[in-house]
Amino acid sequence: MRRADRLFRLVQLLRGGRLTTAQALSEKLEVSPRTIYRDVADLIGSGVPIEGEAGVGYIMREGYDMPPLMFTRDEVMALVAGARMVRSWGGASMALAAEEALGKIQAVLPPGLAQGAERVEIHAQGNWSLTDAERTLIDRLEAATDTRVTVTLDYEDAEGAASTRVVRPLGLLFWGKVWTLAAWCELRNDFRMFRIDRIRDMAEGPAFRPEKDKSLAAFYAAHEAPDRP
Repeated sequence: MRRADRLFRLVQLLRGGRLTTAQALSEKLEVSPRTIYRDVADLIGSGVPIEGEAGVGYIMREGYDMPPLMFTRDEVMALVAGARMVRSWGGASMALAAEEALGKIQAVLPPGLAQGAERVEIHAQGNWSLTDAERTLIDRLEAATDTRVTVTLDYEDAEGAASTRVVRPLGLLFWGKVWTLAAWCELRNDFRMFRIDRIRDMAEGPAFRPEKDKSLAAFYAAHEAPDRP
């Protein structure tokens, strides 16, 4: 790894606002703690607001903005591929945001990498597409998840049976052709998954207070448990 890349990653690792030891940083960056000491000293000398000392740990004050970033070819390829996938199969706002973000990234890339980004031969194609209504629904569910508000779903299952559910939206999952909503169902008092293409209508409701046993982490833990029916 180039030293410039290592310094960039070091700053990224310290941006969480938590005290981190040189030993932990050295293991993540695959260098010696002595190298971390030197790198941190150089970053502090260049004006990066890192506090701490050897043997105790380091922390970086919040609010520090990195200068324009340098991406590797592999990182550019991943960003381009991801943006194309979101543009094809994400919500309407997601797709627009992905396109605009990619344009901003390309604007600050050096000529060689910018041209390489245009030549990335990874494309999102398929024999199906989301409807405008489904794209809008994805955006609304993402917003409800972010703001932690309950939603009322008019839902139709695989057999065509209709039901109305009040749920706590926890996260959206994409399975290649189908988006699903992971949620806590107030009717069943349990976790449930709802296919986006089977939601006939939805309405936002009141906010809910996050609870550890009704969180997305708890959802994953429950579905990974071997004794769950």
